[in-house]
Amino acid sequence: MSDLPHRPWHGVLVATALPFRDDLSVDHDRYAEHCAWLVANGCDGVVPNGSLGEYQVLTPEERARVVRTAVAAVGGERVMPGVAAYGSAEARRWAEQAGAAGCAAVMLLPPNAYRADERSVLAHYTEVARAGLPVVAYNNPVDTKVDLVPELLARLHGEGLVQAVKEFSGDVRRAWRIAELAPDLDLLVGADDVLLELATAGAKGWVAGYPNALPRASVELYRAAVSGDRATALPLYRQLHPLLRWDSRTEFVQAIKLSMDLAGRYGGPVRPPRVPLLPEQEAAVRAATEKALAAGLV
Repeated sequence: MSDLPHRPWHGVLVATALPFRDDLSVDHDRYAEHCAWLVANGCDGVVPNGSLGEYQVLTPEERARVVRTAVAAVGGERVMPGVAAYGSAEARRWAEQAGAAGCAAVMLLPPNAYRADERSVLAHYTEVARAGLPVVAYNNPVDTKVDLVPELLARLHGEGLVQAVKEFSGDVRRAWRIAELAPDLDLLVGADDVLLELATAGAKGWVAGYPNALPRASVELYRAAVSGDRATALPLYRQLHPLLRWDSRTEFVQAIKLSMDLAGRYGGPVRPPRVPLLPEQEAAVRAATEKALAAGLV
């Protein structure tokens, strides 16, 4: 499938934070407005039902409606939902739901109910690929304990099961190995704080967290980085990095939602088992966000 006419995972796709009301119910109207606002501010699309969207604590009904809400707000070609689940059959059903809603692609973690071996990973992606939508693999060995190493990604791509990978291992050296083993597999930046490094290595997209709060500055950074405009990218990266690095921390959802609140967007609360930031964490995020905003980064 290397000749796909359209690759909706290219560009800046925002892993959207999900707004909860004070009673922790999902505010779908506010979520629709947020998706539309992100696209209006230069982002290429949205990724609902990722970790930043707290998909693990949504009911099936909420999760399905989140996808439909995003599609209604920005169009299915701009929506690439996460379809992770403990079981492969359930993940396939989420991919089928995404297709029925009009989405153009889905993003899929490896099996995460246990430390899956290569055969299990292949079976998992084979099952979900049967839904008929292009699949973007999501490599997050920190959280899943399953590592999609370059050799395994090359096999998944060679068998037509995945078309791209969101790389969140933090090891920027892997980008070059992936390019050697699977030159047609699109590399996507998976962690905000390695954007410049993976853009230099040829990334085709960024599944991003901090554009939820600072979309225009984030898009400017991405465009400069992938075009090789280091005169623009380097100073902007330095300015934003104190915030971007929160995307790789355990408290990334709370941090990004706080930055959204400070930037005049609605971040709001998180659902348990997540709890609010510690005072020192909140102070650090607040100081970094206020400094970015004072510098005109929005």
